[in-house]
Amino acid sequence: MSKPFLIIQLRPEDAVADSEFRAILRYSELDENNAVRARVERRGLPDIELDDYAAIIVGGSPFDITTPEGAKSDIQKQIEADFMQLFDRVVGADFPFLGACSGNGLLGRYCGAKISTKYAEPVGGTDIRLTEAGTKDPLLTGFPESFRVLLGHKEACDEVPPGTVLLASSDACPVQMFRLKSNIYATQFHPEGDPEGFAVRINAYKNHGYFAPETADELIATIADEETPVAQQILERFARRYSGR
Repeated sequence: MSKPFLIIQLRPEDAVADSEFRAILRYSELDENNAVRARVERRGLPDIELDDYAAIIVGGSPFDITTPEGAKSDIQKQIEADFMQLFDRVVGADFPFLGACSGNGLLGRYCGAKISTKYAEPVGGTDIRLTEAGTKDPLLTGFPESFRVLLGHKEACDEVPPGTVLLASSDACPVQMFRLKSNIYATQFHPEGDPEGFAVRINAYKNHGYFAPETADELIATIADEETPVAQQILERFARRYSGR
């Protein structure tokens, strides 16, 4: 029997976390029989034995790395410290990892990149471009040079994290996807993103500073027709590659 995928979530809101989990399963073509779910927003990361899993997928979070240390909650501080320890082992083993949005920021900071609000992007759809290295990457080979993604973030990497390879970029946010070593990936966008899931997030985070609260309904209407099949295929390729199916 093949090893399961560990899906780590950092969202305190049950509706948002459940929606995200369903989307990750749907677009990776995994199911609950070959995925282990870990919600870490209450107690931090559990003890993780990498040998027990085929790969790790990390979802998004309302936590911001750029929040001043004194204003961070104890659980956010713990989660950030836990991930730095986890990355020591993931990077040391070149263990299969895919982090989206907050996973991107956590890995980027671990690698030494400055994280700031300089390249924040509003909630919605946008086009990103593959780099030359991106066109040759196993997860992205054969993809169109430019494709649509869903995103929304208040912070991002200011530069390509040291020691990594830039795979995708855009004018508004230069670091959209990067790879560390051979098997460790991060995306600033949400590969699991779809209009249904983003509507749940917009309603949940309307007072979190991503957008003006009174524009929530307009945002939901704007993204209703967004289609991001290429971005979603990244999850399917990642799962297929590391499950051996």
